[in-house]
Amino acid sequence: MVSYKELGLVNTREMFAKAINGGYAIPAFNFNNMEQLQAIIKASAETKSPVILQVSKGARNYANQTLLRYMAQGAVEYAKELGWEHPQICLHLDHGDTFEVCKSCVDFGFSSVMIDGSSLPYEENIALTKKVVEYAHQYDVTVEAELGVLAGVEDDVQAEESHYTKPEEVIDFATRTGCDSLAISIGTSHGAYKFKPEQCTRDPKTGKLVPPPLAFDVLDAIMEKLPGFPIVLHGSSSVPQEYVDIINTHGGKMPDAVGIPEEQLRKAAKSAVCKINIDSDSRLAFTAAVRKVFVEKPGEFDPRKYCGPARDEMTKLYKHKIIEVLGSDGKAE
Repeated sequence: MVSYKELGLVNTREMFAKAINGGYAIPAFNFNNMEQLQAIIKASAETKSPVILQVSKGARNYANQTLLRYMAQGAVEYAKELGWEHPQICLHLDHGDTFEVCKSCVDFGFSSVMIDGSSLPYEENIALTKKVVEYAHQYDVTVEAELGVLAGVEDDVQAEESHYTKPEEVIDFATRTGCDSLAISIGTSHGAYKFKPEQCTRDPKTGKLVPPPLAFDVLDAIMEKLPGFPIVLHGSSSVPQEYVDIINTHGGKMPDAVGIPEEQLRKAAKSAVCKINIDSDSRLAFTAAVRKVFVEKPGEFDPRKYCGPARDEMTKLYKHKIIEVLGSDGKAE
């Protein structure tokens, strides 16, 4: 058993309380490798933003859970080297699907876990979430739950259709499970293809897809039922078209990739939404930078020469999200 406190990490309880009161959202960035982690910590340290390092089940399988734990511990020390005296870094399991996976992460030093029982019948979701909460809270690990279903694909999480969270269920769910935060469905979606072309309109000037707006009426109803309760948005990458264009003009093939407009995320960040998950955008930034190097310097074979530019591009992206979209800069001096 490893306590996250020994690793210098924090849970999300105080982070979220401050975010709700301050009208901003905490960035939750997924990472799978060293370059992503370096970029996240550099961007967070330079902007003094609290940050949530998210690890999916797929990332645990890819990178090894023991390595990930020590990488997170190293991230805290790296942040201090960069001049961030008191880093506010949380290590969070994204989309845990069983009690056993969540328990393993708690035991391995994660400071927060998500149990995603959203695909289960309502009562089964409550029972599973409550079991995880009871275990995690013994070690002061915070728990995120999910109610409602997001469409799209992210690692092992897949759904054809989204089902909005039912506001009338949230009080009962939060009370009976004891969860610390709740991921809801209001129209965000996993992956880089968040909407089918037929769900969108096309900008007559550019020909680009324009996605449908988020269901802020559902969010407002949930906030009315659970005033001051931490709300989470998954699937909130904006799929920057400049990265899609670089990928497509340098040998890639990503037609009709579209995400959540940043102005909608800015609006959400000023509400009770205090955690916004971003994964696909960093994958796009990484891939765009790597493809560009491969095309412009086809003889290059040193991974540092293409992973380095990818890391720099992700750092730029993360800082943009922190400052221009989520408003979390300067909140963790």
